[in-house]
Amino acid sequence: MAKAAFSWWHALRRCATAAVWLGAWMAAASPSAQPAPGWQPAPAYHARLTAASLGLVINTADPYSVAVGETYVRRRGIAADHVLRVRLPVRASLSREEFQALNQAVRAHMPEAVQALALAWVQPYAVECNALGSALALGLQPGVCADSCAATRPSPLAHYSGARTWSVLGVRPVMHIAARSVVTAQALIERGIASDHSLARADVAPVHAYLAATPDTARNVRERLFPPAGAVSTGPGAAPLDVVRVRSEALPPLRRTVLYQTGLARVPPPLGGEWLPGALADHLTSFGGQLDRPVGDGQMNVLDWIEAGATASYGTVSEPCNHLQKFPHPQVLMQAYAQGLTALEAYWRSVLWPAQGVFVGEPLAAPWASTP
Repeated sequence: MAKAAFSWWHALRRCATAAVWLGAWMAAASPSAQPAPGWQPAPAYHARLTAASLGLVINTADPYSVAVGETYVRRRGIAADHVLRVRLPVRASLSREEFQALNQAVRAHMPEAVQALALAWVQPYAVECNALGSALALGLQPGVCADSCAATRPSPLAHYSGARTWSVLGVRPVMHIAARSVVTAQALIERGIASDHSLARADVAPVHAYLAATPDTARNVRERLFPPAGAVSTGPGAAPLDVVRVRSEALPPLRRTVLYQTGLARVPPPLGGEWLPGALADHLTSFGGQLDRPVGDGQMNVLDWIEAGATASYGTVSEPCNHLQKFPHPQVLMQAYAQGLTALEAYWRSVLWPAQGVFVGEPLAAPWASTP
């Protein structure tokens, strides 16, 4: 495809404040909005999360958590005082009392230098109708169960451009290092490590973001947020990104894929393809974040993406309805990631109302991060 005249870096220079960008985000999410005619402006992110600012929580009652957590400590070099070992029930949801005990333990143990958290487990992933990670980051929102389709508390991360989220905002975003087996989780960790700085070189071939429109009217609402198809510059000295818009329920032939987004209750198998290390993939549906949902049981589980070769994903644990603010915004996600942010940061920046959302993957994967 011909290279687009518009680039994200032009957008960054045109964007005077985060408020301008957030206003554009909200306008595009309006139900009356038409498909985005061009790239929206985005803030310039001026720092990113590193292993030195990440905390890790391990559940000693869960053999998966112990094995995966210890692997992550060793492979990412997580400092000993940034690791908290707790004992939690291995089930989908914590009670409010169990959550409060975990939250207090995290706050008491983690040094001020810890800006974000990784949870080395699949379960628990919820607290009542809230996602566990979101409750740890933003506080429990008990009213979600009364009306899970209502608006929830906006995330301050949506308009924050730095990396000191705890020091500045009092928020530690959370990601589960979750997979269906220890072996699959260890492979996920290796993909994250392999992704680091891999696209921050001018000699790398273009990579692809596939954005799929589907006939599923209720779940295809993100199509209005898709940017134009075509190649876009990601800045000097970095691999360019080619946005590919498709109309398909099944996956198209995937080549050098760094992003796939669609709106379906279930994406038909196979989910294979050329997933690059650090690739992100998610589908807009109601219960993708129920991580214990068996394969083939109703709606698709986001762990299917991890199993297929993606490095991070996102889904919800309770009925969110199809509010765009409760799911990753395609343009925000791509622009944050292509500026060098980690998978954890890019996904959290892209969800305005994350109370019901589970963020899954290798938190520190950062393919566009500049080489130290």
